[in-house]
Amino acid sequence: MTGGAVVGLRGGRNFCILRAVTFGGFALGTREEIARRRTFAIISHPDAGKTTLTEKFLLYGGAVQLAGSVTARKNQRQSTSDWMELERKRGISISSTVLQFDYNGFRINLLDTPGHQDFSEDTYRVLTAVDAVVMVIDAAKGIEAQTRKLFAVCRRRNIPIFTFMNKLDRPTRDPLELVDELEHVLGIGAFPMNWPLGTGFSFRGLFDRLGRQVHLFEMGAGGAYRAPVEIATLADPLVRERLDDEEFRRVSEEVEMLDLAGNTFHPDDVLSGQTTPVFFGSARNNFGVQLLLDGFLTHAEPPRARTSRGSLVPVEHDAFSGFIFKIQANMDPRHRDRIAFLRVCSGKFTRDMTALHVQSGKNIRLSNAAKLFGRDRETVDEAYPGDIVGFVGQSLLGIGDTLTEDASIVYDEIPRFPPECFAILNNPNPAKFKRFREGLDQLLQEGVVQGFHPRNSAQQVPILAAVGPLQFEVFQYRLANEYGAEARLETTEWRFVRWVHPSTDPALLTPGILPTGAVLADDAHGQPVILFPGDWALGYFVEKHPAIQLGELPFENGATNSQRR
Repeated sequence: MTGGAVVGLRGGRNFCILRAVTFGGFALGTREEIARRRTFAIISHPDAGKTTLTEKFLLYGGAVQLAGSVTARKNQRQSTSDWMELERKRGISISSTVLQFDYNGFRINLLDTPGHQDFSEDTYRVLTAVDAVVMVIDAAKGIEAQTRKLFAVCRRRNIPIFTFMNKLDRPTRDPLELVDELEHVLGIGAFPMNWPLGTGFSFRGLFDRLGRQVHLFEMGAGGAYRAPVEIATLADPLVRERLDDEEFRRVSEEVEMLDLAGNTFHPDDVLSGQTTPVFFGSARNNFGVQLLLDGFLTHAEPPRARTSRGSLVPVEHDAFSGFIFKIQANMDPRHRDRIAFLRVCSGKFTRDMTALHVQSGKNIRLSNAAKLFGRDRETVDEAYPGDIVGFVGQSLLGIGDTLTEDASIVYDEIPRFPPECFAILNNPNPAKFKRFREGLDQLLQEGVVQGFHPRNSAQQVPILAAVGPLQFEVFQYRLANEYGAEARLETTEWRFVRWVHPSTDPALLTPGILPTGAVLADDAHGQPVILFPGDWALGYFVEKHPAIQLGELPFENGATNSQRR
């Protein structure tokens, strides 16, 4: 056997951290391949350093030799994970990016997500495809609004959370205060895995609490390369040389207090979501990035079993299965293509295999399979649970759909959210209507923006609906840059959309029953909806027409939608 393995006991279960990719020249078996997978997302409030941290993981994983930055100057390399031109211009992540690389024998699937609240629905969907998250917090600002929302989603799904306190190379809040805020604001136990030796201009390194070692850092070339590290004990003279007497005394007292009065570290509490391991550092300068990556891989677990019709589907199940959690159009500007991203949940995927598309009842051949690295793609011949596979050109696939070799498996992982903003994109150039319509239809297939078609209207374009208004700006930008179709954005007065229960007599749905400003329309699946201009109109309709049941989300198979009104 080449390489080696570290074997231990976790919560009464054997676990193995694989350090070898081959055994005696033979490829790893299915169980070993699953055991070495780690699939996670990075979440944060905007501008906390999420995409920069993603870049540095790639740097330490050997996937890139020179890390980019979304805040880099124009003559410097741009972020690898942000592939969309608008992302580069605005310095934010707009779409979720899927990246895969190897590190120390692990196969890592890393999903970088948007931080802006207007793109939260895309982020929520991505969280269904991961087994853990790294939550990035700006150490100068602490926990912010979007962080709370994303944390709540992770908590509801029992996703293990690892915390990275970023930007220690700048003035920050007191580290003890930050840890206390985690526990009291988010209601989760926090265990500092390392402790900063100063902050801001006095930041000199980190003390690894479990390894009982000091990692001293030197400023590099803007964080483009791995950070130089010197390792010593806290009592080492080298540490005393780097810290002044006051800083050394403070750090020593804080470490002693944490050891005596702080929480005890239990790996099972991390996996159950009761405790978040806390790492400090600076992603921009690579300080603490490797400690975070190594600590995450040590304490995160391999892919989890997923639920189908109330029962868990083991990852070792012989039959291949997975679900679509994201659709992206035009990642390659040279082609008008469409990629459906699938999380493999069980069995083994092999290219050109045939699987059942549960929603249509059709067996489809899974060719044109690819793994993504930013905009670049590579053909995938096989994949295992935890891996993310992109299928190019499969127009039949939709968000939430199940692909499987076992017809009894149906996944229901994707959450739905009622849209809060509405707009209309008009085509100002009739000569380019075909191009405009093609782009509109393909972008709507991604599912982030919904389209509603008004009844009894001469209007040829749908009403657009999204969670946040910035989605419309992105939609308009992509129409122009990916399809060459200019569009004029028109705001509307609607504030709510409600789905009408399928059992409703169609004869009841006439324009005469609607309050002023309300519109009757159909969604992409032909289900009737009503758009209301405000609370009063919605309340008035519900009071006057109790026989018409409304729901905030589409009704599934005629079931009752509990979110009435």
